[in-house]
Amino acid sequence: MKENKYDQPSFFDQYEKMLRSQLGLEGAGEWHVLKGMIPDLKDKTILDLGCGFGWHCRYAVENGAESVTGIDLSEKMLNKAQEINKHEKIRYERKAVEDVSYSDETFDIVLSSLTLHYVESFGTVTKNIYQWLKNGGHFIFSVEHPVFTAEGGQDWVYDKDGQKTCWPVDQYFIEGERNTTFLGENVIKYHRTLTSYLNTLLQHGFKIKQIIEPEPGSDLLKEIPEMKEELRRPMMLLISAEK
Repeated sequence: MKENKYDQPSFFDQYEKMLRSQLGLEGAGEWHVLKGMIPDLKDKTILDLGCGFGWHCRYAVENGAESVTGIDLSEKMLNKAQEINKHEKIRYERKAVEDVSYSDETFDIVLSSLTLHYVESFGTVTKNIYQWLKNGGHFIFSVEHPVFTAEGGQDWVYDKDGQKTCWPVDQYFIEGERNTTFLGENVIKYHRTLTSYLNTLLQHGFKIKQIIEPEPGSDLLKEIPEMKEELRRPMMLLISAEK
């Protein structure tokens, strides 16, 4: 499934209003953790799958990367990336993650931020990434946490007064397609268990280096009171693996 909601004007307009869209990496609640998982970027070749506005691409070149390739299916995303995060060492390409192809041992590091839960076959992507990485290369990615994706609705349970009582977890071991709502639109995502994420990496030869369920940083908790709700259940899963 190669869904591209981001080129719909109303959907893209809503995405542009999100904190992470306006503030970049500092507006992303998980960034304070994710950046600590990224190895030394100096003189490295980087692939960013699902690069969006190009914030991670820019971070890479500003921290010494030799070259960065940013992949995204959305033309609007890439136009914005060229506008605000253009650099001579960054090349943006419009492709679906499932259609990307590179020679073996092309990259030192592959990054992916909140993209792979939109891809049906995590196994195929993992196999490809392993081949594209040089020996000793790193694959660092974030996805929506399996607790967050399991039930499908991706919303709280409310009491009669409209107060949030708990987060529903259901059908956890039934992997596959989930129809949910994001930014007011129906969106297809793919739920897989924590076991599937980890075993898929291991089965394709990766060594798992770190697994983190990030909490919002203290600055965001102070500045945005509603961020405290993110302490009630994990929303994201961050994994670092090495070839």
